Amino acid sequence: MLRTLAFLTAMTAVGASSAPAQFVERSVDVAGKTYRYQVFVPADIKPHPAVVLFLHGSGERGSDNQKQMSQGLPPWLKQHMDFPAVVVMPQAPDDTAWTDKADADMAMAALEKSISEFHGDRKHLYLTGLSMGGFGSWQLAVDHPGTFAAAAIICGGVTPLEGEGQRLYVHGVPAGTDPSAWVAQKIGKLPVWIFHGGDDNVVPTEQSRKMNAALLARKAEVKYSEFPGVNHGSWEKAYATPDLWSWMFGHAR
Repeated sequence: MLRTLAFLTAMTAVGASSAPAQFVERSVDVAGKTYRYQVFVPADIKPHPAVVLFLHGSGERGSDNQKQMSQGLPPWLKQHMDFPAVVVMPQAPDDTAWTDKADADMAMAALEKSISEFHGDRKHLYLTGLSMGGFGSWQLAVDHPGTFAAAAIICGGVTPLEGEGQRLYVHGVPAGTDPSAWVAQKIGKLPVWIFHGGDDNVVPTEQSRKMNAALLARKAEVKYSEFPGVNHGSWEKAYATPDLWSWMFGHAR
């Protein structure tokens, strides 16, 4: 049984289920373009639910509104349909990145529309992403301080990678500034749980180690979990961490 706070459990544990948990398709218009996204809706949803924004990795980009359901949090949700929060799962178009302004704006628009549709609680908004979505999570945390109550960031980073990864980095860092320290300063008091595989050969583990150190230096609330021997696919272990959601939902803005 999923461990959650009492206030979240109460939202779903009321009598027999007349409205089962489900995934629904939605769309949002941003800057003249229409983007489709998925939303997980809890069983017997009650007023003012918590809302989680999930950002997928680079392999799930596209326009089919399906690929983003194949890795990370969505498959986990399919095995845990008692999850008590709304989860918003946008899809970045091909050849784009969550750190691009257009994609970042689209993700926030999908979140905003979902908050409105499902009457989400703005004191209980949460952020999570993996790989490219981990980079995007740092970007959204920088660009929207005070919006999220907590974040879980998996195998992401803030500085460019080699090769095609050169375009994937947190935007806005002033020249000559330590990127990790700058990001840590910009996200303010946001509690963050960072996850990474110890043998990641796609996004170097050092990216998360540096962010953890930068947040610790600011005496921020940060947890860091590194999985020894695990390569890039650390999201399976991350989302299976028993205390993750009780920790996330234990924070309010």
